[in-house]
Amino acid sequence: MEALHPFSVAVVKAHGAECRYSLLVSTNLLGRLGVYARKYLARKTCAIISDTNVAPLFADRIGKSLTSAGFRPILITIPAGERSKTLKQASAICDQMIAAGLDRQSFVIGLGGGMIGDISGFVAAIYHRGIPHVQIPTTLLAMVDSSIGGKAGVDTRAGKNLIGAFHQPSLVIDDLDVLKTLPRRQFNQGFAEIIKHAIIADPKMFRTLQHWKATDAVALQHLIRRNIQIKSSIVAKDERDRTGQRALLNFGHTVGHAIERAGNYRKFLHGEAVSLGMVAACAISAKKAGLPADQRAAIVDLLGRFELPTRLLANFPRKKILDAVKFDKKFRGGKIRFVVTPRIGRAYVADNVTLDDIREAVQSL
Repeated sequence: MEALHPFSVAVVKAHGAECRYSLLVSTNLLGRLGVYARKYLARKTCAIISDTNVAPLFADRIGKSLTSAGFRPILITIPAGERSKTLKQASAICDQMIAAGLDRQSFVIGLGGGMIGDISGFVAAIYHRGIPHVQIPTTLLAMVDSSIGGKAGVDTRAGKNLIGAFHQPSLVIDDLDVLKTLPRRQFNQGFAEIIKHAIIADPKMFRTLQHWKATDAVALQHLIRRNIQIKSSIVAKDERDRTGQRALLNFGHTVGHAIERAGNYRKFLHGEAVSLGMVAACAISAKKAGLPADQRAAIVDLLGRFELPTRLLANFPRKKILDAVKFDKKFRGGKIRFVVTPRIGRAYVADNVTLDDIREAVQSL
């Protein structure tokens, strides 16, 4: 990727009834973290929470930047992978923060992908009943999705994020340089959420993605900024997921989360599972919302262009997917709130989707 001018920082402001924070998108932001932290956080002590994959790459750089700006950071590293996102691990992190003397005047930095963002946000939400949280996502997926909106949580045996809190970040730092370290598969999974945003809210971006060949940082910066705008605007209308407007962001996730669980969180990356979930959601949308066949085909084709899966292997345990769907948080009173799209650029929550519809869509994957 070509380098941006060092002062070309895209700043997106997230505004809501309960939150107001900035998201910075550029290159070489990690080296300037201390400067930005001083601007947005009038505090001294902090915990950098990262994992065994990410910490060796970036923790030293941001630690030095924070120290040079007068902060006193400690580093807490947990095992990489979704299996670390548990109450037990969150408790262990809190114990380390207590032992280090961090108090309610401290703050938390989450340095990593979606798993780290979720658990660090959860820790920030519960530590001393809530301290500030800075998100430094290190994957494209986290930059355009999980770092925005303040949802934090941990997993249980029954499903993902069933224990959690709403805790908006105080600052989000998207350093495009970190994306250079991602394997192609990890990078591409981020496009699942980007394509989702296009399907539910931006047909122009969908057309742009159909011809996407850009590899320079400026084009990627514009794309990330647009996705931040889409998600943050939807979140602002329904910060605590109560009115149903925020539920639009769950397009593809009902089946996607179930596929992740059926594969024991090892078979598919999150974005890959969401890709499959969107294929299923398109089948249901065609049946229940009138999604035209050519648009359904265009969505499946676009997912394939970014090397995202659109079919399951014949021997994948589809029954496990259906069993996992029942644990989805979007069930209310035994009924599923399922997001459908009648056309690219629009989505709504349907109340007429049945488990039989989902079963049929899953069997067709």
